[in-house]
Amino acid sequence: MSGSTDQRRAAAESAGEESFSAQVKAELCREKMTRPCCALAESYGLLLFCNTFQRGEVRLVTTSPALAQRIPRLFRRALDIRFDRAPRDAEAGGQLVFQLTDQAKLARVLEAYGQGPEELVNHHVNYALLEENCCRAAFLRGAFLAGGSVTDPRKRYHLEFTTSHYYVARELGPMMAELELYPKTSVRKSNYVTYFKQSEAISDFLTTIGAPLAAMDVMNAKLEKNLRNRVNRRSNCDVANVDKAVAAAQGQIAVIRRLQSAPVWETLPDALRETAERRVDNPDLSLHELADLLGVSKSCLNHRLRRLQALEQAQH
Repeated sequence: MSGSTDQRRAAAESAGEESFSAQVKAELCREKMTRPCCALAESYGLLLFCNTFQRGEVRLVTTSPALAQRIPRLFRRALDIRFDRAPRDAEAGGQLVFQLTDQAKLARVLEAYGQGPEELVNHHVNYALLEENCCRAAFLRGAFLAGGSVTDPRKRYHLEFTTSHYYVARELGPMMAELELYPKTSVRKSNYVTYFKQSEAISDFLTTIGAPLAAMDVMNAKLEKNLRNRVNRRSNCDVANVDKAVAAAQGQIAVIRRLQSAPVWETLPDALRETAERRVDNPDLSLHELADLLGVSKSCLNHRLRRLQALEQAQH
């Protein structure tokens, strides 16, 4: 994988807008390594999505302190291997690099993943190592830790894996389907992207790989958005209703003003005259409020206003 890709991935991890992604990875790194087969599967996911996985070198780069603590423990548990180069505990910030160059160690890694000592590194998903659902989930956890990101669900819903290896990306989807996860795929420049854009799918994926708290954050964000949207729709509806009521009141007052200048005004029954005067004096009241002020029902008020309008139209 190119150095520019390394830099983009490291920048994405450290950027403020990716803080939710960093929180998710920190939660994943707290997942216990209970079964050797799952540790092997998780380290396999890391390798297939890491910065460099070749016969002559393994190189993992991260800016996540939590992942930097997990990587050496994971590889000791899975492969009984210590890295030839690892960041010191005193190092902080920037890129944290783990590297294997010792040929005996590299041969042990390749053998563990089903490759012979003289073969080129086969960038495929070896399904024989992932027969159990727990191992598939562990593999996806490693893949996400090395090559995945997720946006803050309060902004939008998007979780993705990126890799430069075509067959790894192509084989990832069918393996996820075994866990009832159904991502979409696309190509971005020289990388293959496997992604989810639905909140439920992202939540299910995070739960599967061992980040239930992050999954809950996604669903809570969705609930908050839905509630906010309902409030906004109701507020917009209320504003529209107020505008409508004001426009209706102004129309009624215009009718009454014209009626007041006509001879018929002096012959109006007291009830109609009172209704007209109260409407003119209280232009901001709703029909319900105006009816209460007059001590009549809303239907009675509507009837009186229609009579006033009919009388005004009869003058023309």
